[in-house]
Amino acid sequence: MIEAFSNGTPLLVQDLTLRDGHQSLFATRMRTEDMIPIAEKLDQVGFWALEVWGGATFDTMHRFLAEDPFERVRTLKKYIKNTPFSMLLRGQNLVGYRNYADDVARLFVDKSAEVGIDIFRVFDALNDFRNFETVVERIKANGKHFQGAICYSLTERRMGGEVFNLEYYVSKAKELESMGADTLCIKDMAGLMSPYDAYILVSELKKQIKIPVHLHSHYTSGMASMVMIKAAEAGVDIIDTCIAPFALRTSHPAVEPIMVALSGTPREPKLDLKLLIEIGEHLEKIAPKYRDFMGQHTMSVIDTGVLIHQVPGGMISNLVNQLKGANALHRINEVYQEVPVTRRELGMPPLVTPTSQIVGVQAVLNVLFGRYKMVTNEVKDLVYGLYGKTPIPVDPEVQKKVLKGYKRGETPITGRAADYLEPELDKVREKVKDLIKDDYDLLICALYPTTGEKFLKWKYGVEPIPEEVKPKTLEEIQKEDEALAVVKKGFRKLA
Repeated sequence: MIEAFSNGTPLLVQDLTLRDGHQSLFATRMRTEDMIPIAEKLDQVGFWALEVWGGATFDTMHRFLAEDPFERVRTLKKYIKNTPFSMLLRGQNLVGYRNYADDVARLFVDKSAEVGIDIFRVFDALNDFRNFETVVERIKANGKHFQGAICYSLTERRMGGEVFNLEYYVSKAKELESMGADTLCIKDMAGLMSPYDAYILVSELKKQIKIPVHLHSHYTSGMASMVMIKAAEAGVDIIDTCIAPFALRTSHPAVEPIMVALSGTPREPKLDLKLLIEIGEHLEKIAPKYRDFMGQHTMSVIDTGVLIHQVPGGMISNLVNQLKGANALHRINEVYQEVPVTRRELGMPPLVTPTSQIVGVQAVLNVLFGRYKMVTNEVKDLVYGLYGKTPIPVDPEVQKKVLKGYKRGETPITGRAADYLEPELDKVREKVKDLIKDDYDLLICALYPTTGEKFLKWKYGVEPIPEEVKPKTLEEIQKEDEALAVVKKGFRKLA
């Protein structure tokens, strides 16, 4: 078996527990207070990096936890002094759901670097790397690590077909390398990658590019652990995992079994298993605080349906909630059939934030009201080109319907999307000048105008923090459990 490994160096591992792990399982609700007790141990494990920020954390922290997102990075840096910090940056979307103007993008990267982000994993929902230009310039100017990410998507069950084939990914990888990427990440956000496709893709990338290759794959379909082993055989340099209690389901492979599976081979990661177990014990203790955010609707740890419909888990929950709101949940199978049709007509975007929501919402509207009888503003912006260039052209007939009477015009733009956006910061500064105290506050309001302003009122005591936003203690959770047990016992007696 040892001879199977084409790369004889130890496999490097990035831990996602403090960001994508709890984002995937617990709606991004993990609080900083529960990270601090394990921070120093995480620093000693030997990880290549710790992903601590980005994605949905910025949104969730200020809106649902009443925590300053920038302060989390500063706080963790006090305890974690050796392991680099990584964040997920949605290109010109930053940590929001639309493209922001260049002045916002520049300031955000500068301030993120200032508080302690070392590695910026940058992706774009359309794999349009023109949306990287502004943030990459600032990442490099701050002397930080630019990891260029390619969103992995499929139209077939396996890699191939007319769009997302091997040539597509190799071409995109070379484009990122030429942009100055320090590492390349293949970002399999829906867990669609199969083990043998991982082997083929990584093997070819190692031949075609010189920078290290990093693989990210969610466990949703049940294939991700197998994917990581085959990628290790093919020579992948870095993989993403979570510590066991925050792994599996729609999260990521658990690091512990992968580490042991590779023991005795040249790819065995140089990590401290004893420390991993200790950290896992802490996570087990605090996990009950977040259990209400975990999906309870199925016994299975994996979603076998995604192997057929290829709809990511987060997108499914959005579809279900939208149909529930319209009292039309019984039409979910019609929506599953409509999603790939709508996706193709809108230019075959990879299904990742924000395009997964854009395609999903429009598919629901198409089922409920007739095809493109109702069109969201986001679909209009996508078709117009404000998100960037789609992998294939938008269907001409759909384009005409969608852009009819559109406020910006009926002819799509072809240039870099942000070139069509006016600077934003001065307007935001004027609007909230009596509330903001620094550029960090300014960014919170620029990224999230309504909820950001609400958070600053909490932060500075202008308004009280609502009770539902305040954290529950483990003691409170335990009392709730005991009360619930008494109620259940009473019902059993009545029965």
